[in-house]
Amino acid sequence: MKSVVLCGSKKFKPEIREFAKQLRELGIDVFEPHLTSMDWPSLGEDVRPHIAAGLTYDHFQKIRMADVVYLYNKDGYAGVSVTLELGYAAALAKPIFALSDQDDEWCRRILLHEVVTTPEELVQKLH
Repeated sequence: MKSVVLCGSKKFKPEIREFAKQLRELGIDVFEPHLTSMDWPSLGEDVRPHIAAGLTYDHFQKIRMADVVYLYNKDGYAGVSVTLELGYAAALAKPIFALSDQDDEWCRRILLHEVVTTPEELVQKLH
């Protein structure tokens, strides 16, 4: 069975969760980002680096385990963490598919293998 790791901003949390659900219903193993809703400003300065490191390295492990990476970049938006994740995936020679190619940031855009807009289309690319 093929596996996909999803990368994307927490601002698209409901859409990413729905995309993951549809992939699972199509028989794909899916690794999702945590997309937490922590009250970041209320966390102490001594705690933030540890939480950020845990979330980052956790997602790196998911990228290592997956066959392909899917960037959920609605309207071309991807944040700083996503840029880091895509660079890591590219270094591991993982194919990177994306929802949109409208990204203004060329360093992300050049890493995209192909634009795929639906879970069904992504599944076809995996076989």
